[in-house]
Amino acid sequence: MRLLYTIWCAVYFVALYLILFPIQFVFLQRDQWKPLAHTINYIWGILFFAGIGISIHVERRFKPDPRQVYVFCANHFSYLDIAAMGVIVKNYYAFIGKSEVKHVPLLGYMFAKLHVQVDREQAKSRAYSLAKSIRTLASGRSIMIFPEGGIRAKEPPKMHHPFKDGAFIMAIQQQVPVVPITLLTNYKILPDTEKVRMHRFPLRAVIHPPISTTGLTQENVAWLREETYRIIDAELSQSADTSAAGQSSTQLSDR
Repeated sequence: MRLLYTIWCAVYFVALYLILFPIQFVFLQRDQWKPLAHTINYIWGILFFAGIGISIHVERRFKPDPRQVYVFCANHFSYLDIAAMGVIVKNYYAFIGKSEVKHVPLLGYMFAKLHVQVDREQAKSRAYSLAKSIRTLASGRSIMIFPEGGIRAKEPPKMHHPFKDGAFIMAIQQQVPVVPITLLTNYKILPDTEKVRMHRFPLRAVIHPPISTTGLTQENVAWLREETYRIIDAELSQSADTSAAGQSSTQLSDR
């Protein structure tokens, strides 16, 4: 049944995007229309998760102002994280993502037009993406990034340490807040394993209060990086402890 569910999710994922892409394609042709193309991604995400029976639960300890600019930083354990961020955060933002995405038909075209690509193996590409991200922030558009630098955690929900510096360098340079986001269950819904299988769990996330960068300098990059890590990691640990306690209680009651 899990295999059939996974196949349904994949077919629905593609079919839904094929339906919406012609509208998005039009919006991608002009810069002033690109926020509407971004909205199409949000609509696609809402319809996708509803269609596969996964509910979305976001604890908004902070509600980002759509008129303000932020650097959003989240943990990254699953390929589902990108789609999830599209429904969790409603602000207009650019993703920092792998350049390989551009080779995916249609989706790659959208990504190249709307987001920032980086080849993490190439120093020149990393420098270019950092410069482009800084220009994006300066233009009034937020940045969304997974500061682990990809799916690198060996034992989720424990994150890879340390985070990459890029997100924090750009946030300090532009003096914009960093907003930590904890994705609590995506690694359970779509684990990063050799055998691809979807599981039905509620999508749960927490948007934390922002960390101000006002007055910080590049000497504070390490502090900002570690503080962001600490906030996300604490939420992941608390959630894992709560789940473990709940399982233990269930086992005891079964006895």
